[in-house]
Amino acid sequence: MKARLQEYYEKEVVAFLIEEMGYRNPMQVPRLVKIVLNMGVGEATQNIKVLDAAVEELTLIAGQRPVIKRAKKSIAAFKLKTGMPIGCKATLRGQRMYDFLDKLIHFALPRIRDFKGLSDRSFDGRGNYTTGIREHIIFPEINYDKIDKIKGMNITFVTTAKTNKEGKVLLEKLGLPFGG
Repeated sequence: MKARLQEYYEKEVVAFLIEEMGYRNPMQVPRLVKIVLNMGVGEATQNIKVLDAAVEELTLIAGQRPVIKRAKKSIAAFKLKTGMPIGCKATLRGQRMYDFLDKLIHFALPRIRDFKGLSDRSFDGRGNYTTGIREHIIFPEINYDKIDKIKGMNITFVTTAKTNKEGKVLLEKLGLPFGG
């Protein structure tokens, strides 16, 4: 069974983008490839339990088990050695990706206090978009009473768009609220 947002993309967004952007073929239309959720936990160098909690919470948010990321090089000022666990990352594709995007747009973002829309300055030049969330408790799966510390996370939307304009139009049509 396809996700609601995936059906919307195939029926509405593709047709709109062909008409609006002048594509000749539906295969030229940019699409969302994956969504990467990244939670950096710097305190994990002193207390590994913080990382375990981050992994469990990201598992609830993403719907799949994240990968633990390790330090690539040593930094003495941060008491960091090569190979120490410092965060976790989950890459969502297909059904889970569309389910997460639907949940982000309709449940999580509206729960942010004084939310005026996402910044449109975080595109990378190739149509991919990254945004940061300061509080992971905006997701409905997180039980506020059971968390020990509020953590932030980065969300990266990877598209097949060639330019920032194409990427922004695609993500706007999928429902991401850009405000400025």
